[in-house]
Amino acid sequence: MLASILAAVASGALVGFILGLIGGGGSILATPLLLYVVGVTNPHVAIGTSAVAVSVNAFANFATHARKGQVWWRCAIVFSLIGTIGAVLGSSIGLLVDGKKLLFLFGLVMVVVGLLMLRSRREQAEQKRPVDLRMCLFTATAAIATGTASGFFGIGGGFLIVPALIVATGMPTISAIGSSLLAVGTFGLATAITYANAGLVDWQLAAEFILGGVLGGGLGIVLAMRLSTRKAVLNRIFAALVLIVAVYVIVNSLPSINTT
Repeated sequence: MLASILAAVASGALVGFILGLIGGGGSILATPLLLYVVGVTNPHVAIGTSAVAVSVNAFANFATHARKGQVWWRCAIVFSLIGTIGAVLGSSIGLLVDGKKLLFLFGLVMVVVGLLMLRSRREQAEQKRPVDLRMCLFTATAAIATGTASGFFGIGGGFLIVPALIVATGMPTISAIGSSLLAVGTFGLATAITYANAGLVDWQLAAEFILGGVLGGGLGIVLAMRLSTRKAVLNRIFAALVLIVAVYVIVNSLPSINTT
């Protein structure tokens, strides 16, 4: 019992530490950690439980950005509301997919995320876009797509939401990060509610994971301030870690895929 609690807190601390250190992406490790470190046997329970933790952590970080004035409220609210429709749809479809097959697809998504993070980030043009039909349609499409992916796989989706907000509205990167957290938290909440209604959330485990996330996040933020000039290197190291975990997830899921 104690070992399980320590594993959950430590796993949450690792996710929180990564989020605090490099500012995003760490939540994609939540489900694999719950499965292979904590010992959750049902992939759907792991996804539902991680969605709760992702949501709480996102809202906590969103509050920090909001206090600093780094949120474009209108864009954040509209994106979150529209994207939540996709999150509900995605999580509902995810419940219908066999857990092992869903885990295999999750591994493939991790590969994509890892490869995207390895790419050198180019500064995107930050020029405010006019609020016209084209902008609204693009924003709505991006919100639905990212919300659906977030709900289906139980991930935060910030790595998709941030560039979508920048391209759609031209807001500064720091504002896109702050604004995206409202969407990440809302999408995670919608996914968590869907899974909770199906009895697929371990609330005690979620609380332990969140506790670890708070502790690890604080340490990550402190270290990030000292290593601010090495963010690119840290980002690539984390991307490599994501790819390694992705291969592990895929290899472990393949036997069950081949037997169906």
